[in-house]
Amino acid sequence: MLDLKSKAIDLDQDDPIAYKQNQYVFPVNDQGDRLLYLCGNSLGLQPAKATEYVNKELDRWGKYGVLGHFKGDPAWADYDQPMIQTLCKMVGANQDEVIISNTLSINIHLILVSFYRPVGKRIKILIEHNSFPSDLYALNSHLRFKGFNAEEILIELKPKPGESYITQAEIESAILEHKDTLALVYLGSVNYLNGQIYHIQSLSSLAHQCGALIGYDLAHGVGNLPFELHTWNVDFAVWCHYKYCNGGPNALAGMFIHQHHHHQVDQRLEGWWGNEKKTRFLMQPDFRPEPGASGWIISGPPILSLAGMKAGFEDFEEIGMEVLRKKSIALTDYLCQVLESLQDDRLNIITPEDTEMRGCQISIAIDSRFKKVYDHLLNYDVVVDWREPGIIRVAPVPMYNSFKDVFEFGEKMKLALKLV
Repeated sequence: MLDLKSKAIDLDQDDPIAYKQNQYVFPVNDQGDRLLYLCGNSLGLQPAKATEYVNKELDRWGKYGVLGHFKGDPAWADYDQPMIQTLCKMVGANQDEVIISNTLSINIHLILVSFYRPVGKRIKILIEHNSFPSDLYALNSHLRFKGFNAEEILIELKPKPGESYITQAEIESAILEHKDTLALVYLGSVNYLNGQIYHIQSLSSLAHQCGALIGYDLAHGVGNLPFELHTWNVDFAVWCHYKYCNGGPNALAGMFIHQHHHHQVDQRLEGWWGNEKKTRFLMQPDFRPEPGASGWIISGPPILSLAGMKAGFEDFEEIGMEVLRKKSIALTDYLCQVLESLQDDRLNIITPEDTEMRGCQISIAIDSRFKKVYDHLLNYDVVVDWREPGIIRVAPVPMYNSFKDVFEFGEKMKLALKLV
């Protein structure tokens, strides 16, 4: 491990964004010592500037009241626009294809209203094994509303026996197998449990060739990976901003709707804030949608939540996804080396070895009898997370984690393993 320690020091010295670590607020223990935080895949850290930005909007509320909607730069009525510009760069979208609104589960429901369109025998939905529960709950409820039996409609892609993830070829084979009955392909960009990346561009092309729509839950992708959603011809995508985007607990979520669908307004739910800006405050009875994805907005965004998100987006604008992705690959490569150096056969990395098939997260399968390893890590001030039936997820986030953090995680893991 001495060799790995020296390597961590060298990598941190060469890191062009190492300074960012001092611009985020790390949790501390009861003694005031900083926790080893490797859990940005569940909740990103607070940017230090977030407090200032939220307080600024509280001051504006106190000073102007309702007039704050139109006073300031930007005024509340346009507060989300600078963030949307940054977000479009992050996901590879045109300005009129992205909105910030609602929370992720709400957006999943809204997007299914528009994009799950069963007609004739084309009624099935292809999903990934171990998709996040929010996706399954939403899909099941929509199928019930339409009078379908989910067991007959949902096609769940499962790994082969003994494997921890499905291959690209297996996904493509399933799409082709069900091409005549497939209405929708709905996948994550990164599987939340095993950390596997799906190849969005080729899957989107294949789904369209087979006559199906395709959409993605990018909850574990946005802020983690660079995307080109417009160029890849993705029909829709939804995501949250509280993980890798560091937007705060249950922060407002995002949605992408490709320009190809902006004219298809017969299947969507409508709300006041989706009305065109120039007539929104005239309170007219007829809905006149704002052009583009903005027509899908239901309600005006909560400003205090947006203010908390603003600092995180400024960092993505400053650094850019290419730099972050390069560091992320180096961090996970180094993490795998640290884990391998432990030489403990109770640990099994189930995230793909290929760096093109993984993001920030490395998932470690461990026999559920040894959950005390996770408990000991918590006692050692290490914040990672546990997922049943026995998976420890570790996510060194390039925006604020260092190679030293990863090395120290290895040292704490070594101690925890000795205690079980």
